[in-house]
Amino acid sequence: MKKFLLAAAVAASALVAGAASAEGALSYNIAATNNYVWRGVSQTNKEAAVQAGIDYTNGSFYAGAWGSNVDFGTDASLELDLYAGVKPTVGDWSFDFGAIYYSYPDEDGLNFGELKAGFSHPMGKGTIGAAIYANWETLETPYYELNAAYPIADKWSVSGAIGKYEAGSEYTTWNAGVAYALTENLSIDARYWDTGDHDLGAVAGRNLYKPQIALTLKAAF
Repeated sequence: MKKFLLAAAVAASALVAGAASAEGALSYNIAATNNYVWRGVSQTNKEAAVQAGIDYTNGSFYAGAWGSNVDFGTDASLELDLYAGVKPTVGDWSFDFGAIYYSYPDEDGLNFGELKAGFSHPMGKGTIGAAIYANWETLETPYYELNAAYPIADKWSVSGAIGKYEAGSEYTTWNAGVAYALTENLSIDARYWDTGDHDLGAVAGRNLYKPQIALTLKAAF
């Protein structure tokens, strides 16, 4: 199974590259962060992560692959995500309907998939949006999110989100951050994360649900 998932990730990247050579467009990203936080919870035991992804777009269709190191205090050391969907627009409204598969080659039991439905709408110079994610096998354990972003000055922007996750122990989460565009392709983001329950779990004595700050340097091409 581990070899299958790794092969699937490589094959997906190859297929995306092959399709883009005919039509559509490819983009790439790579990032380094002091703490990989997902839905308010550290995925790296509050340690650093290196991340990279590839995306293909063709009209409203998109597909991609993304990876990061992780540390849950188990055998899992790598996360590989595969995703695809469509982003249609109606007037000023932008929608996003897709699917995401989260895989952990070192620990197959953590693998799961989600369906996503979301939208965004301009508000002045900024945007507001909302999204819902649900397990694609059961349509249960949903995650709901409201988000917003706004440019505050040349090269500076602020953004934030509030959400609720109903997987396992239910909890709320929120984040707020500021980003600065160092160049056309390079940006840095400083983000504060918190959850509504600080007693849900720990790895190696570190509570991963308490407030934390993530500093991320990202290059996109």
